[in-house]
Amino acid sequence: MEMVPSEENQLVPKEIENASEEPRVLCIVQDTTNAKTVNERLTLNLPASTTLSKLFEDVAHKASYVNGTFDLAWGKTGDMGSLDPSSEMSLTESGFEPGKRNFLQLTDKDGEQPQIASDESGTAGSSGLDDSSQERFIGPLPRDGTVGCSSDYSSPSYSYSSILNKSDTGYVGLVNQAMTCYLNSLLQTLFMTPEFRNALYNWEFEESEEDPVTSIPYQLQRLFLLLQTSKKRAIETTDVTRSFGWDSSEAWQQHDVQELCRVMFDALEQKWKQTEQADLINQLYQGKLKDYVRCLECGYESWRIDTYLDIPLVIRPFGASQAYGSVEEALQAFVQPETLDGANQYFCERCKKKCDARKGLRFLHFPYLLTLQLKRFDFDYTTMHRIKLNDRMSFPEELDMGPFIDVEDEKSPQTESCTDSGAENEGSCHSDQMSNDFSADDGVDEGICLDSASSTERVLKPKSSLTFELFSVMVHSGSAAGGHYYACIKSFSDGQWYSFNDQHVSKITQEDIRKTYGGSSGSRGYYSSAFASSTNAYMLIYRLKDPSRNAKYLDCDDFPEHIKHLVQREKESEEQEKRQREIERNTCKIKLFCMHPVKMMAMMENKLEVHKDKTLREATEMAYKLMELDGVVPLDCCRLVKYDEFHEYLERSYEGEDDTPMGLLLGGVKSSYMFDLLLETRRAEQVFQPYKPGEVMVKVHVVDLKTDTIAPPVSIRAYLNQSITEFKQLIAQATELSAETMRVVLERCYNDLRLLYVPNKTLKAEGFFRSNKVFVESSESPDHQVTFTDSLLWKLLDRHGNTIRLFVSLPVQSPGTNRTICQKVGGDTEECSEGSKGNRNSVEAILEESTEKLKNLSLQQQQGSSTSDSQKSSDTSDFEHIESPSPSQEPDSSSVSAVVAVDNRELENRIRAASGGAYSDPETQFPGEERSDSEVNNDRSTSSVDSDILSSSHSSDTLCNADSGPIQLANGLDSHSITSSRRSKANEGKKETWDTAEEDSGTDSEYDENGKSKAESYYLYFRAEPYAQEDGSGEGGQKCVLVHVDKRITLSAFKQNLEPFVGVTSTQFKVFRVYANNQEFESVRLNETLSSFSDDNKITIRLGRALKKGEYRVKVYQLLVNDAEPCKFLVDTVFAKGMTVKQSKEELMPQLKDQCKLDLNIDKFRLRKKTWKNPGTVFLDYHVYEEDINISSNWEVFLEVLDGPEKMKSMSQLAVLTRRWTPAQMKLEPFQEVVLESSSVEELKEKLSEISGIPLENLEFAKGRGTFPCDISVLEIHQDLDWNPKVSTLNVWPLYICDDGAVVFYRDSTEEPMEQSEDERNELMKKESSRLLKTGQRVSYSPRKEKALKIYLDGGPVKDPGQD
Repeated sequence: MEMVPSEENQLVPKEIENASEEPRVLCIVQDTTNAKTVNERLTLNLPASTTLSKLFEDVAHKASYVNGTFDLAWGKTGDMGSLDPSSEMSLTESGFEPGKRNFLQLTDKDGEQPQIASDESGTAGSSGLDDSSQERFIGPLPRDGTVGCSSDYSSPSYSYSSILNKSDTGYVGLVNQAMTCYLNSLLQTLFMTPEFRNALYNWEFEESEEDPVTSIPYQLQRLFLLLQTSKKRAIETTDVTRSFGWDSSEAWQQHDVQELCRVMFDALEQKWKQTEQADLINQLYQGKLKDYVRCLECGYESWRIDTYLDIPLVIRPFGASQAYGSVEEALQAFVQPETLDGANQYFCERCKKKCDARKGLRFLHFPYLLTLQLKRFDFDYTTMHRIKLNDRMSFPEELDMGPFIDVEDEKSPQTESCTDSGAENEGSCHSDQMSNDFSADDGVDEGICLDSASSTERVLKPKSSLTFELFSVMVHSGSAAGGHYYACIKSFSDGQWYSFNDQHVSKITQEDIRKTYGGSSGSRGYYSSAFASSTNAYMLIYRLKDPSRNAKYLDCDDFPEHIKHLVQREKESEEQEKRQREIERNTCKIKLFCMHPVKMMAMMENKLEVHKDKTLREATEMAYKLMELDGVVPLDCCRLVKYDEFHEYLERSYEGEDDTPMGLLLGGVKSSYMFDLLLETRRAEQVFQPYKPGEVMVKVHVVDLKTDTIAPPVSIRAYLNQSITEFKQLIAQATELSAETMRVVLERCYNDLRLLYVPNKTLKAEGFFRSNKVFVESSESPDHQVTFTDSLLWKLLDRHGNTIRLFVSLPVQSPGTNRTICQKVGGDTEECSEGSKGNRNSVEAILEESTEKLKNLSLQQQQGSSTSDSQKSSDTSDFEHIESPSPSQEPDSSSVSAVVAVDNRELENRIRAASGGAYSDPETQFPGEERSDSEVNNDRSTSSVDSDILSSSHSSDTLCNADSGPIQLANGLDSHSITSSRRSKANEGKKETWDTAEEDSGTDSEYDENGKSKAESYYLYFRAEPYAQEDGSGEGGQKCVLVHVDKRITLSAFKQNLEPFVGVTSTQFKVFRVYANNQEFESVRLNETLSSFSDDNKITIRLGRALKKGEYRVKVYQLLVNDAEPCKFLVDTVFAKGMTVKQSKEELMPQLKDQCKLDLNIDKFRLRKKTWKNPGTVFLDYHVYEEDINISSNWEVFLEVLDGPEKMKSMSQLAVLTRRWTPAQMKLEPFQEVVLESSSVEELKEKLSEISGIPLENLEFAKGRGTFPCDISVLEIHQDLDWNPKVSTLNVWPLYICDDGAVVFYRDSTEEPMEQSEDERNELMKKESSRLLKTGQRVSYSPRKEKALKIYLDGGPVKDPGQD
């Protein structure tokens, strides 16, 4: 086929090039006939003139189906009509759109599976090939090259390879497991080496001596056989890598192909010990060279003989600007000696002094298979990056190694000779390491022999020609950071070159080989970029041209007997796979459910796999065994029914169809079904109820108003055309309730309750669907006469639908106290004191006083609640009704609350006075700051008490008893219940306010204008009980309560209900919601309900003042512009709406003094906006929060200490942080703030000139990049920043300096950078790298950490016990 270059200089067949002139249609076909293929895509890129019949032929060929045994239908539209397989209409006439993706579905024809075509060119669904969309491709590649690539890195020269099938090349590809392209390239090269392949076939595996799974030679032997005999397009390498001891993670590690070659050869040598192949690697790949040093004064030579498996050739010498142009040049440089003189002089053993000497390498003989490694990977000491050298290096198809045997030395009378056998003459050369058996290798060497001729001359006597022919080029496409390997290999059978690119094998030409010489496009510096990508040769393998030794590939007829047996086994295995695939194609796989009668009555799930020809009776027996019902339920008490798991709906039963094939019952073999199967069971005395397609399923819950309970569901089936009266009769039969007094409530959707009271209305009219849920109640209670929404039934159902369960963690007992409260039988408390008393007792008395008042408040609420309510539950009930306090009680309770809410500062002062200064220790004055965003506190104590409340050594939690019960609550009370209906009698005529939210966007107050608690106007269900954590909580451990609460309760009411358990008023603790990753966020909107919470959510309670209306919690950080850590957390505080900046500074000052030891004058610091790490707008003292400054929850601000008086006086000014760059000293000066009256560039330059002394005409500036402090390496700042932008104002592109806090660098344009030596530059670079890493600045290059390549001879890595 003639090849022509395409627009991208790719080689494509000529007829394809011509065809590409017309529009093309991209067809993406999904095979839905089989579960194995449903996720695969067939991609065809066809000319728009292609007919539909030709489309069917191409799809049949690609999918390996017989044409005419399948249908094609549109895949992404509602019209699923099939296309006509005999139509001669073109694709465009049939509705296909050129230039767009056209989705099709391959479906069964007349309910029958497509027939599989003969397996001549591989089976699409074979296990050996994971056919992805890239691999199943017909036609030339789209212009973007996104289809058909086997990797991110693909050679553009071979992208057409997927056009050719195995039948065109005769070779099989290898599947890329993930990043194993380097392995595939080496394996294909070894396979295409006749001498290696034949020797591997001659080795016989002894199964009695070794496990075949871990035998590397055996798995390679199997792989090579499959490559030679398989009909598949590509085969897997997983068996080979498993024999290496690799797991699946190794497939995601890319390694160097030369490194793999070395490691694999070592492993093979170890495995082949004591066999005929023991010396195979050395015979084929090993050469020898001499490493020598010769004294230039006396001619004395010191040398040793080294072996090599490959010759590493330098692409570009160190420090040079030009690369070697060819392999011959690089080889010449390899053997070129260097002179040791000056400081590098050599100490001569004969002269007994340091002398000038010549050091070099000489090839003694070459291997039969010569491997050259082109060292394209290097290290750039300027950037400290690994790089790839993409320079051009040509290599010949035939390489004459004769000239490289002997390098011409300077001849002198003192030059001594040495024989290769190591025999020493008088005055002979000295050998550091002499190979005693070197001469023995001559029998198998096709290299050279050095005979001693005279004392002044070395004579070369080659045994044969040293001409090598190239047959393998391993190509790397990519950069030093990663890439893709593939191999170009010449077949010794026909001399044709092929590209082995993972799964794809294609023919190529000599021109394609020349394209791998390399050579970057465009102008580059000394080193290419660390991420520059290019495609070039990396390893070359030559074979010695010697007709007497050059072998041919073994034909199948010439295989040894053990290989013929192995071929037979592999064929049988492949046939078995084919049969298994055929079974798979005819197996129905469907979800199976069963309500197991023994295993906790839980719905069990499994997958039923049954052949389409199996009958329903046989399938039932299979399901019976699958669900392990043998011995539990007789088989004749089980049946399979059609089931909808999502709606929990039994669609139909299969009466009288026991002998019907499952394929017919299920509608054919499909990849997925829109329904499931349920294995239904019955008791021996029961009879199965027939389920007909038109029926609906109803789950009936019986409600008992006397015990306030709702029973588990009973399932019944009904028809949509039944009336409510008939439906009640049906329920009565199933539940044995009276239909006359029955009330039926339908829950149409979540918490949408509808009373079914119209007798003649049908179920369909009432909104019944496939699966439904109803509640029924039948009693003689007067609740029937009450309006449904006011009835006890509605309240019970309403509560049932809205109650959630929460786990609430209470504050941990303070470790600073030694005092507990012990419960007496009568309920009174008794002090159990330990340690010192005195002043401490008076402190505890103050705390106890406040807590006792809380307890009294709680008891008053309980005593004031109604006890005569007829609906009050019994002791065994799960809730109680407690009505709101009557109006006469409200003043008392609010006065109690007022007494409890003692001013924190006053209480703290009383405590300090009582303790006689016992709390003056600085550590006790630094309580931890609880953050709503779960940030870790900066070097502070971990107490959970807020900074403006009690210190950690005297929190109210000290009154809890850790010893008197499993879990004691904070106030010593038992768990209790607080419940009421939505409307309490005391508030019957009042407007409901429980679901209203204030307009304030911040947090809401718990109290109205009169100071009365808003939560007192209504009650919702709340019940709490002690809860033991799974991990256990010993003495001093965290206490929890399990709370059942109506999620419509507001956060304010929820907190007030928690007061008795926490031990302080609701204003003195905070609520944090705990998420799955244990992050905590504070809930602050008091008028919001708990509707966003769900069952089993976790809540943590922490002591600290809760926010009032219009208040915001603010985190204050100190801005230190010239410190290594410019952002330092100081305190949590509270700012209020309407407060001025000056007032907030006055509030901050005592906190800063107490907690941070910062004694500041109000005029000596400022507050400013904080956006992540960046300083922003400066806040002036007269600014008002919410009016001039937007404020929000969990706000953050910077506090900046001033060196002098505040320069910022108005919002029109602009504060810029400037920093001078001094190139002559390679130094950045400290930050200085410049305040501008306008956004003029000229004004900025004038100010910078004024503070620096740089003449205005020489001053250049640039805006800093990234986040504050915009750090940049001093090695990069001079070139990398955009210096001296051509703009007149700062607020336009590219500066966009519109707010305070921008960073500006400036310099003197006449100042030249400091001259540095290479060592000084490297030292400075290390310091800068360390500095930038410490400041958290971006590092421009972060190479992937490489994992060492290992092959494990014992089947896998052994973990080092010491690693634990």
